[in-house]
Amino acid sequence: MKSILTLLLPGMLLVACATDDKATSTIKNEVPVSFLSVQAELLQPEIETAGVFTTDDETLLAFKTGGVIEKIYVKEGDRIKSGQLLATLNLTEIEAQVAQAQLAFEKTTRDFNRTQNLYKDSVATLEQYQNTRTALEVATRQVESARFNKVYSEIRALSNGMVMRKLANEGQIISPGTTVFQTNGSGTRKWILKAAISDREWATLQIGDAATVTSDVLPGKTWTGTVTKKSATVDVSLGALNIEITLNEHAELASGIFGKATIRATQKQKAWKIPYQALLDGNAQQGYVFINQYNKAHKVPVTVSEIKKDYVLITAGLQDGDQLIVSGSAYLKEGTPLTIAVN
Repeated sequence: MKSILTLLLPGMLLVACATDDKATSTIKNEVPVSFLSVQAELLQPEIETAGVFTTDDETLLAFKTGGVIEKIYVKEGDRIKSGQLLATLNLTEIEAQVAQAQLAFEKTTRDFNRTQNLYKDSVATLEQYQNTRTALEVATRQVESARFNKVYSEIRALSNGMVMRKLANEGQIISPGTTVFQTNGSGTRKWILKAAISDREWATLQIGDAATVTSDVLPGKTWTGTVTKKSATVDVSLGALNIEITLNEHAELASGIFGKATIRATQKQKAWKIPYQALLDGNAQQGYVFINQYNKAHKVPVTVSEIKKDYVLITAGLQDGDQLIVSGSAYLKEGTPLTIAVN
């Protein structure tokens, strides 16, 4: 009997030790965490963006016809008056085209008069008479077109204002429609901040949303503004959508100055406010959090709306009443057993 106990005792001790080790291991595998029960709120989003100031009457001026620039009469920053001559093309080629059209018109007129007389005398046929009349109408339109092109071989100011940019020089060969001047008006002009936003922000904004506008060049100065335009297409160069914010009051600004805006969207959205430490691998759009699910960690992807000074706004991924793990989440993985941390 003694020999049997001697043989069994080491085995019993080994089983007891293994059981104790397993229990200790289970306890050690539990991660102490703290929870926060989340509840969504209806919030008015604030969208921050930046862009450059311009006016609502900017105009790009160009020659209708191409050719060699003969003379430019203004430079950047010059004040201009309505109808003022700003630039001209060398008219040698244009005047030759006008002369050719005029000569063709005169010949066609003679042909028509002759055919008309012959038709009256029943010498020319009706078809010949109709053909010469059509040729005369075509020649008449060609003269009008040539004269029109001559008129638009010079650039004149459309209104009182200022030359913002000069994009060509004398002697330069320029194609039809190529911008030579960028001008704006004066007096009643309104300042606009042209800015870029993401597609998600674009969907949130509405025409008429209010904004607060500032500029670093005028510290301490603030203007109110209104969203007056949303682009319908993506700007390929920026990969974003453009909006325009029109200032509600007069401002002493210059085109091209950098500005910032905070827009208060009227369309409210459902969102959850969570602490920074609860969000893992987060950026301006995506991230993930852990929630307590039956005392085990469950990883949940979430959509980030905004990153504020004291919290992060989540617009998708959470449910009201979820037990969000606030502390200890950095040591978790899917299915990790949880225990409540004791302070």
